[in-house]
Amino acid sequence: MQAWPGSACPGRAEAFLEGAQLPQTKHSKPDWRMGGVTAGPVEDYLYSLLPPRDEVLTEIEGEAAKRKIPIVGPVVGRILGQLALMTGAKRVFEMGSAIGYSTIWWARGVGQDGRVFYTDGDRKNAEQARRYFARAGVADRIKIGVGDALELLSEEKQEFDIIFNDVDKEDYPRVFRLSIPRLRKGGLLVTDNVLWSGKVADPKNVEPSTKAIREFNRLLYSSPALFTTILPVRDGIAVAIKQS
Repeated sequence: MQAWPGSACPGRAEAFLEGAQLPQTKHSKPDWRMGGVTAGPVEDYLYSLLPPRDEVLTEIEGEAAKRKIPIVGPVVGRILGQLALMTGAKRVFEMGSAIGYSTIWWARGVGQDGRVFYTDGDRKNAEQARRYFARAGVADRIKIGVGDALELLSEEKQEFDIIFNDVDKEDYPRVFRLSIPRLRKGGLLVTDNVLWSGKVADPKNVEPSTKAIREFNRLLYSSPALFTTILPVRDGIAVAIKQS
């Protein structure tokens, strides 16, 4: 087994199995690579730099492409794992986990003594994810919850190091109000799809999902409790640190 590439924390960074990358060509991309804001040639370049993923992650990428299941993909997955490593996170609550792709990245980032809370409304997704977790060797650090992610988070009394938001976009403003009190000082609220294929920049787009994301982004940047940056990678990743 090889150590996490580029990790300076071998005691916490989990090893990855060697595995082939998902076959791709310049003009044929998996569905989970569509719809982002990164320019095509730049996106191709980023993916060309990635080291091979292990067998489990590669299989999930193929399954997501075949079934049109939205996953964050490996470029964003590496960001998630890196954020966990950088902050020394031990408790991550994931809102909207699907078949567990991003969950595995978080689980490897928090290390053997960390805990990731998986949530999804589909029991079949959860069962499939459970099998992937076992094969990836991270099942013992993941707690699986089936149901509404916002309700599951509202039931938690503990504070989290990181809350990852990837639920239905119309719920994003509610996620903001629910998440901030449940983050520790110095914790991160990390959110996917905040640029929404560029729709947030189109004033003519008044779809409920787009309006909700715009409101969420405004809340992030206007909150005195947070320091926020949007990374314009794939479909936009917001990283907000709780300052107070």
